[in-house]
Amino acid sequence: MNSSELWYNRYMKKDYRRTKATVSMINYHFVFCPRYRRKLFLVDGFEARFKELVTQICEQNDIVILAMECHIDHCHLFVNAPPTLSAAEIMKIIKGTTGRILKQEFFPDTVMQMWTRSYFVSTAGDVSTATIQHYVEQQKKRGG
Repeated sequence: MNSSELWYNRYMKKDYRRTKATVSMINYHFVFCPRYRRKLFLVDGFEARFKELVTQICEQNDIVILAMECHIDHCHLFVNAPPTLSAAEIMKIIKGTTGRILKQEFFPDTVMQMWTRSYFVSTAGDVSTATIQHYVEQQKKRGG
């Protein structure tokens, strides 16, 4: 067994999404805030309804929630996404849908926008950068 087979067997066998044409692990960590850093998650029932909606949206879009926590004026969302959805598309779906529904349910008489247009996103996975770099360098040496 050469080093690339060992790497594949060790790191590629679990927690990866598989389709006919792809094998992927795309984990995104998002942080986003209500407009003007409003303390919306202090509103009675808001956080529970927000989490319920995000769970529904993610299930409908084949997104797996790895962790979700809300603070008084922002939300952390850690998800595993299919390779067909970009980070921007995920935020558009989640912020657009939750914003529309939560505004109707909690603030029907206002014209406020729920979320800022901005967000933080970073990627994460089970394999370190050093491991991938080592694997790629081994491929170069093998001529692959």
